[in-house]
Amino acid sequence: MSSIFLDTIKGKSCSRPPVWFMRQAGRILPSYRKLKENHHFYDMMKDPELASEVTLLPINDLGVDSAILFSDILVIPDALGLELIFTKNGPKFTNALSEGSHNQLDFVPQKLDYIYTNIKKTVEKKKDTPLIGFCGGPLTTFLFMFRGDETQKSFKDAIKFFYNNRKESVKIIELITEASIDYVKNQVKSGIECFQLFETYCGSIPYDLYEELILPYSKKILNTAKELGCSTIFFPKDFSLGLKSINNEICDFVSIDWTMKLDDARNLVDDKVGLQGNMDPRIFYYSEPEIKNYLETLSNFGKKNHDWVFNLGHGFLPDIDYKKVQNVVNWIKTKNWGR
Repeated sequence: MSSIFLDTIKGKSCSRPPVWFMRQAGRILPSYRKLKENHHFYDMMKDPELASEVTLLPINDLGVDSAILFSDILVIPDALGLELIFTKNGPKFTNALSEGSHNQLDFVPQKLDYIYTNIKKTVEKKKDTPLIGFCGGPLTTFLFMFRGDETQKSFKDAIKFFYNNRKESVKIIELITEASIDYVKNQVKSGIECFQLFETYCGSIPYDLYEELILPYSKKILNTAKELGCSTIFFPKDFSLGLKSINNEICDFVSIDWTMKLDDARNLVDDKVGLQGNMDPRIFYYSEPEIKNYLETLSNFGKKNHDWVFNLGHGFLPDIDYKKVQNVVNWIKTKNWGR
């Protein structure tokens, strides 16, 4: 399949940057909220018809250039034996990890079969729209596995365990990586055309420690997709100066969070790796003229850098006006980028 998104990811120069958004399949869309009136989040994930419908909603509602699978990063711990539930305050595990409990983990690949069914159903429906698959990064997944109370948003128990029990932590991260590799292989076989690794809590530890201890595992997961001919995007949020260690042996594109200017990121990252991001989602709270002024500041970057995908520096906030998002997508598509 040829598309502006896949062509850009594969290194081709296009007339404009492609655009999609993290957390686009839900949250801000009225069509998604209507579905949620009658369906629980987890039930929608488990239903191939509903999961594929939600995955494709942003194509029609926002006009984006790619779909991302409607799923969750916590399906890997679920498949490793932790009982995942989604409450009104967020996800938690009824048997979350604690000191000495990691031996209970046992990967059951069949627990992920419903997701491959969802992918195949989406592929049937999506026509010419590329589909992005994903999973959580090894550190982010590790941190969530210690959450037994959804009201506790910090990861202090997991971080304490990580520093106190380095050897055991690495064993857990190895298990996460092995399960994630199996998951990625099956996502690609089921029909995804690009894979993104979400290391949302990369900044929970110093960047040099992440680089030394965790990045090799992230690379293994990403390389699994690359070896199967699937393009890759890595999102190490708050990686800071660690971006200097990102090269094309790790990923094709790296997603930049909103704490860093794109020009600074471009100077840090290997020039063989493309960039994605990094609009601060809170900019959608601006007035329309202010949003347009912000977009205009990106013109020079977009003109010079053809290896750039327009996206957010993190996911949508729930109360963002989706009409402002539609206008941003339209601006990107109609702007003369001078390429």
